[in-house]
Amino acid sequence: MPDDDPTQQVSSPAGAGSDPGGRFERLYADAERGEAVVPWDLDRAHSLLAEWTDRTRPDGSGRRALVVGCGFGRDAEHLARLGFATVAFDISPTAVRTARRRHPDSPVRYETADLLDPPRDWLGGFDFVLESMNVQALPAELRRRAIPAVGRLVAPDGMLLVIAAGRRDDEAVEGPPWPLTRAEVDAFAAGPLIPARVEEIAAPDGGIRWRAEFRHR
Repeated sequence: MPDDDPTQQVSSPAGAGSDPGGRFERLYADAERGEAVVPWDLDRAHSLLAEWTDRTRPDGSGRRALVVGCGFGRDAEHLARLGFATVAFDISPTAVRTARRRHPDSPVRYETADLLDPPRDWLGGFDFVLESMNVQALPAELRRRAIPAVGRLVAPDGMLLVIAAGRRDDEAVEGPPWPLTRAEVDAFAAGPLIPARVEEIAAPDGGIRWRAEFRHR
């Protein structure tokens, strides 16, 4: 698996965990001015997403997808190529503006939004929801709110795919980020969502990654 999720590089000395939205906006704004590099700014979809779509061959025709924390749009563009009518959002206006500029002819609808306060018509509105490497950037209190918030975006008969850096239950970390424990991954199965498959995958940095599927009952 390519090392395309450099989780040890996402923390910012300018940002404490109390303001993750501001921390990422500052990073994206600095990058726009050429004063910083966004570590996850790659020209390909996350490898665990690409491997999953290669294996499952999802048909996006007539189906809506939502990408949480889209950054510059690499995963959103991947899903759009599979035929999904894709909406992608980020809390950083600069990230969204850059994504639109980089993909001027894209069918993806890029929006600035807050996962904890999404547009009302997004609730239960998407056949496929992707949460990749975002929740782990949140401190514990916000993380506990964000995990069920992701699930509320999934439509009846839809599915959620979660990709995250992982850690053991007894493994202490100083974030951000805070890689997710298995219990935190399992917590995405809230309300009508039930787990379909949870994979623990070895990462090049010696850690683990989670790739988990949840289905709407």
